[in-house]
Amino acid sequence: MDLQLAGKLALVTGSTAGIGLAIAKALAAEGARVVVNGRTEARVTDALAAIAKAHPSAQLEPLAADLGTVAGVELATERFPDVAILINNLGIFEPRPFEEIRDDEWQKMIEVNFMSGVRLSRHHLPRMKAAGWGRIVFIASESAVNIPVEMIHYGVTKTMQVALARGLAETTVGTGVTVNSILPGPTRSEGVEQFVKDLAKSQNKTVEEMEREFFETARPTSLLRRFETPDEIAAMVAFIASPISSATNGAAIRADGGLLRSIL
Repeated sequence: MDLQLAGKLALVTGSTAGIGLAIAKALAAEGARVVVNGRTEARVTDALAAIAKAHPSAQLEPLAADLGTVAGVELATERFPDVAILINNLGIFEPRPFEEIRDDEWQKMIEVNFMSGVRLSRHHLPRMKAAGWGRIVFIASESAVNIPVEMIHYGVTKTMQVALARGLAETTVGTGVTVNSILPGPTRSEGVEQFVKDLAKSQNKTVEEMEREFFETARPTSLLRRFETPDEIAAMVAFIASPISSATNGAAIRADGGLLRSIL
C-alpha cells in the first residue's frame, strides 16, 4: 500500500532509539523526509546511520536538541518551522513508589512527556491549518487508561497526552489536519529492555522468566503475552500519519496487544 508520504517533512521527537527510531525508519521507507531528533549529536549520528543502512535512499535531517526544554523547542522550530507531520514521541519513565515522587520529579516528567508536545503543537498546528493539511500524533500508552501503580506520574502524563490530542482535534474542523494519540502496550524499547534485564538480575532470574512473570502478574489482561516490538507500533503510526487516514481524527488508537479490556 502506498501511504502517499513521499516528500512530506516529518519531525519525530526522541527518535534515536526504540519506538521513535522505528517510526523514523517507517516514515523514511515511505519516502517522507524525516527529522531525526535526540539530545546529543552522537546519538543522532548513530540513528541516521542506522536508518540509512536500512533505507539507503532515505531523506534525513539531523536535530540534536533536548525537546523537553523551552530552548530545545525554540531551536527545533527555528530550524524546521514548517513540518507536515509531527510525531510527539519523546518520553521518559521511571518506576517509583508514589510516596517517594518529589515535586521536581513530577515536573520533569510533565515537561518531557507532555509540555514538549504542547510547545511543538502550539507552533505547528496553526501552520498546518493554514497549509490545509497536517498530522499530529502523540505516542501515549495503555498506561493512560491503565495507570501503573509502580509509576503513577508516568501514567498521568500519558492521560494528559490523550486529552490534549482530543482537545486539539476539536480545533481542526474542516481543515485537512488531524490530531490523534496512539496507545502502545508494553514495548521492548531500549529503556524497557534494560529495565527487564536489571530486574531479572536483581531477582536471579532469566530475562525470559522475568518477561513471563511480568505478563502473568503486572499485565495479566494482555492477549499478546509478550512485549511488542517498536516496528509493530511504527506501522500503525505510519498509517495514521498518512493522507489515507483522513477519517481518523481525535482518536485514541490502541496498539496495546489487547491489554485494555473495555470495548470503547
